[in-house]
Amino acid sequence: MNRPWVDGNSVELLINGEAYYPRVFEAMAQARDEILLETFIIFDDKVGQQLQRALIDAARRGVRVEVVVDGYGTADLPEAFISAMTEAGVSFHAFDPQPRLAGMRTNLFRRLHRKIVVIDGTRAFIGGINYSADHLGDYGPMAKQDYAVEVTGPVVAQIHASSRRLMSPVLQPPSEVRPVTDPTGPISAVMVERDNGQRSTAIEARYLEALRAARQRIVVANAYFFPGYRLLRELRNAARRGVEVTLILQGQPDMRWVRALSRLLYNYLLRDGVHIHEYCRRPLHGKVALVDDDWSTVGSSNLDPLSLSFNLEANLFIRDRAFNQALYQHLQSLANQQCKPVTLERMIRGYWWRAPLIFACFHVIRHFPRIAGWFPAHRQRLRSVQPEADAQGDLHERNT
Repeated sequence: MNRPWVDGNSVELLINGEAYYPRVFEAMAQARDEILLETFIIFDDKVGQQLQRALIDAARRGVRVEVVVDGYGTADLPEAFISAMTEAGVSFHAFDPQPRLAGMRTNLFRRLHRKIVVIDGTRAFIGGINYSADHLGDYGPMAKQDYAVEVTGPVVAQIHASSRRLMSPVLQPPSEVRPVTDPTGPISAVMVERDNGQRSTAIEARYLEALRAARQRIVVANAYFFPGYRLLRELRNAARRGVEVTLILQGQPDMRWVRALSRLLYNYLLRDGVHIHEYCRRPLHGKVALVDDDWSTVGSSNLDPLSLSFNLEANLFIRDRAFNQALYQHLQSLANQQCKPVTLERMIRGYWWRAPLIFACFHVIRHFPRIAGWFPAHRQRLRSVQPEADAQGDLHERNT
């Protein structure tokens, strides 16, 4: 089920928490009717507390505030943090909550990984940035490099409808906000989501379509890079036909095993002329890409099995030369000034012992979409915490 591209939008790139948080909190402060928020993580730190204050203030002035967090990613948020919001009128929901087993979080697969905010049906934010201080530079060497976009225009209706559909089992009464569809700019865009239903391959399909059509350049900056065989093949094929293909991947990883898996794929790509750069200034958490001079995407989807086959994800795909050029200049600056290039000679060293692993990885990723189908598509739930239920320690559950 393909959504149509929609003309007449304005899209602004927001780089890291320094750009993102002031804009999203300002938009929340201006909200009059409704805030819909989805995120993987909220931490009880200076960013999470600022978010909490913004949502409480909005609820107290009569704005309908609906928050959905992932039950795994936000499992450690203190009850007092949540209660302060629900008592002020914020509706707080956990996606697919599961009990701990021996003190450990369970149910690793099929997470809510989307990061979306919709304000009054007129303004939206979508990208990869969670609500945590590790998205700010002053966090230190492990501060994340990440991206989001602020969007106005008719495409906001697509984002609003997607959030409303996810929340529909707990959105009582249903949202009465009608998105404004007046044009605000020259950009064509489409919101694409990956779910475990009819849109299970929607984001990957958009990538494949763009890679096959590429004629000049492809730049992919992605935190967790271990895509399926079809994406790998199209990257290699593009380089073979003369397209300049550049990958910016983690060089200072927040999870070392992720980089180890990615590096098993390097030989396959380097041999056909793909340029690989490892970003070493800080952990790369971004999920952005561009093709030629007018196609770009920013969102929550990594190019790995979890994002492409399990998680609920959302990306904005953009057709606009100015946006593409701004993103290209930024990524080129990263590649040239803050990355280490990876050479084929470097990767060939020790190849004899890695060859069996590379062979096994190719076969796994080639058949991973079919293998993923063996994993149970467990029941997805939204658990709602209501103010009157807080005092009784009661939690209401509805299926979604």
